[in-house]
Amino acid sequence: MKKIDVIEFSQKAEENLFGLISDFENNKYSHSKYSRFIICDPKKREIAKALVKDRIVHHAIHRILISIFEPGFIFDSYSSRTDKGIHKAILRLRTFILKITKNNTKTAWVLKCDIKKFFDSIDHEILSSLVRKKIKDEKLLILIEKIIQSYHKKPEKGIPLGNLTSQLFSNIYLNELDNFVKRELREKYYLRYADDFIILSSEKEQLEKLVLIIDNFLQTNLKLHLHPSKVSIRKIHQGVDFLGAVVFPTHIILRTKTKKRMLRKIRARKKELKAGIIDEKYFNQSLQSYLGMLTHCRGNGIKREISEIIEA
Repeated sequence: MKKIDVIEFSQKAEENLFGLISDFENNKYSHSKYSRFIICDPKKREIAKALVKDRIVHHAIHRILISIFEPGFIFDSYSSRTDKGIHKAILRLRTFILKITKNNTKTAWVLKCDIKKFFDSIDHEILSSLVRKKIKDEKLLILIEKIIQSYHKKPEKGIPLGNLTSQLFSNIYLNELDNFVKRELREKYYLRYADDFIILSSEKEQLEKLVLIIDNFLQTNLKLHLHPSKVSIRKIHQGVDFLGAVVFPTHIILRTKTKKRMLRKIRARKKELKAGIIDEKYFNQSLQSYLGMLTHCRGNGIKREISEIIEA
């Protein structure tokens, strides 16, 4: 969180805290409307920003739910989880590739899938039912329901990209898919990051069958659809394009768009540092996240460019 955001959040949090306590005690809490804005990072997305009082509630609910649901998530789900993330997902993919290709001596295939308009398509009733499987406290359920119902992209559908709770809700929702693929279909080489997932196999025909099976499961159980133009099956030795990197059995490279976006963000953070919008600690944390990714990739050229930005 940026320095200016921390100040805003802490001041308004204190102002709203006592009011929230009173609302909870009298069962009068209601979620306020969102302010909405568009970002391009890299594609256009609508972000819904909640008021500070509601974000306090989101944080509290997240702390409760994460301890309950996290133990039930599969190992190879990497989005919005502690000690997971993009870097570890890419490294895990490389491990899968080396195993399925017998250290690059056998031909194997990769199925890549994307769920169409995932966040906008999450069904409120299904999400609530999944939460109710593990939460029995009625007061807590009422509060969670107010958060779920606070946002609609379509009637009874959609969760906002801006909420902390949305990250957890998305994992609760797609944990149904994760368990179907791992437990019922028994696919060993499966991993997911948000609504993008891949499956590796030594048989192309097996992956072709899985597309129909998985799409049917998503439609029947979660009211979701695979994105028809973002489903692909290709040979692994051609490189697996995933999460901004292209992973080969022998090495990893960054996509050109990823490199350009990384440099653009570092330049932006540098300007914010000079303007006093962020502090040195925030800048270094942001920088280290990018450099951490580069430790696993071929990227001497981009490292030089980053050094030039830092020293400017």
